[in-house]
Amino acid sequence: MSNYLQAMVTILALINPAICAVMFSSIEAGRDPKSQAMDATRAAVVILIILSVAALAGAKLLSAFGISLDAFQVAGGAVLVWMGFSMLTGSASGGTSAGEASTGQKPSLLPLVMFAASPGTITGVITVAVTHAGHELPITAVAGSALAVGITWLLLLASTRMSEEPGGGAAHEITARFMGLIVLAMGMQFALSGLQSFFAAT
Repeated sequence: MSNYLQAMVTILALINPAICAVMFSSIEAGRDPKSQAMDATRAAVVILIILSVAALAGAKLLSAFGISLDAFQVAGGAVLVWMGFSMLTGSASGGTSAGEASTGQKPSLLPLVMFAASPGTITGVITVAVTHAGHELPITAVAGSALAVGITWLLLLASTRMSEEPGGGAAHEITARFMGLIVLAMGMQFALSGLQSFFAAT
C-alpha cells in the first residue's frame, strides 16, 4: 500500500494539477461547460495513455533505441522550452485567443498534455516502474498514474468555473503568457537536470 501511495504522490507532484487547472482554464476560456468537460476528459485520457505506456514500456523503448533517461530528459526539456517560448510570445498553435473561443473553434490541448505528461513526469514514471517492479509488470506505476490523473481530471473540471466569462478578457491573456513562462522555466529545469546527471555519470 505504501508503494502505491508513494507512486501516486510522486507522479501527482510531477504532473502539478494546480498549474494544469490554470492552463486548462485559460485554454477553454469562453467555451460552454459541456465542451469543457469533454475536453477535460479527453486531455486526462491522453495523459493517462502516455504515462501508462511510459510505465509499461518506457524503459524498454529507450533502451532499444540506445537512449538514456538523462538524454531523453534533455531533449524533452528543449521541446518544452520551445513550447513555452511560443506560448509566451503568443505564437503557439496550441494557444487559444478570445476570438477563437467566441467563434467556437476547437482549442488545442497540446500545451496542457505536454506539460502534464512532460519529460520529467515520464522520467519519474519510468523510475517508479523500474524501482518498484524490476522486470515484473509495473502495477504500482500504472495505478499511481491512474490515481494522479484522476485527481488532475477532477481539478480540470473544477477549473472550468474560472473560464465561464466569454472571451476571457485580459486576465486569460495574461494567464496564458504566465503559463508560457512556467512551461519555459520547467523545460529549462528538465534540460539542465538531465545535462547535470549525464555529465555526472560520464
